[in-house]
This record gives sequence, C-alpha cells and structure tokens, in this order.
Amino acid sequence: MANNVETFTFNEFPKTLAELTARPEASLDTPFKTVALCIAALTNYKDNEAAMWEMLEFLNGPENVNEFLKQFMKDRLKDKEYKVLSFFKGATPENGYTPNKPYVLEVSDNPYSYPEENWATLYLTSGGADSPRPVKLRKKPSTGRWFINDIQCLSDIRVPASQDPWA
Repeated sequence: MANNVETFTFNEFPKTLAELTARPEASLDTPFKTVALCIAALTNYKDNEAAMWEMLEFLNGPENVNEFLKQFMKDRLKDKEYKVLSFFKGATPENGYTPNKPYVLEVSDNPYSYPEENWATLYLTSGGADSPRPVKLRKKPSTGRWFINDIQCLSDIRVPASQDPWA
C-alpha cells in the first residue's frame, strides 16, 4: 500500500534541540524527515520532557506547542513510553519494545497521503500494532519546510509481554 518508504538511522537519539538541529534531517525539506525527527524527539519524554517540548516547538514551525497538546501527549505516554520505541526496527512486545541498535525507523506514505497541496499524512509501523500509525504535516510554502500538525501515531498498542497478564 505504501508508495514510498524512507529509512532513517540514529546511532543515538538527540537529547537537546542543538543535537536535533545538527542532524541532516533538520532541513525539514520533506515530510519524511520531519516525522523521523518527531519520533526521535519523543524518545526524550521519560528522561527529559523539557528538551522534548523544545524539540517539538522547532518541529511545529509557526504553531506553538500548546497546553492541549502537552496534556494529550502526557495522556498518551505516561507509563507507556514504550509506544515511541515500538516504531523502531526490532522492537516487539516480547522484548519489551527494545529496538535494535543502531535505531532504524521507516516512514511511509500511501496513495492518500497528500489530500491537498501543502498537507501530508505519513505513516509509521509499530511492532505492537496491526496497522500503520499516522502523523499529519503541513508545509510552509514560503520556506518549503514541513512541520508537524498532528501526532496521531500514539494510540494504544499491545503492552510489553512483561506487563501482559495473558502472555
């Protein structure tokens, strides 16, 4: 179903905005790059939430990260930080969503990803879900850069086997 799949490799996840913006993907000239950096930024939720918000501010472009988004993310990630790691190769419920190193992330589109000019919905595959998960983006025509519009990929997935009473 995917038209294009782009693969991104991280030896380490960025821990600061400076580290994030030093990556080649920080050009944000494709929606694929923006999604990859978004997921990398989200890996900071548990250990450095302030740094994560700073990175998301950069990835949101002219839109500010508002309190609604902050609460939404907390609702989705509190005690479920494994959701973000589930998008990286090798992460499964059986291994507690521990991805392979280096960390490899695949971002894909499909025939319906570009409903109108300057808008895109790309997809990530989670090791704990049966269908790809979306991230919606918007392009700023004056700069040609793609920014996060809606992080829709964080709905629940299968819990790690160590937390599953039925495993």
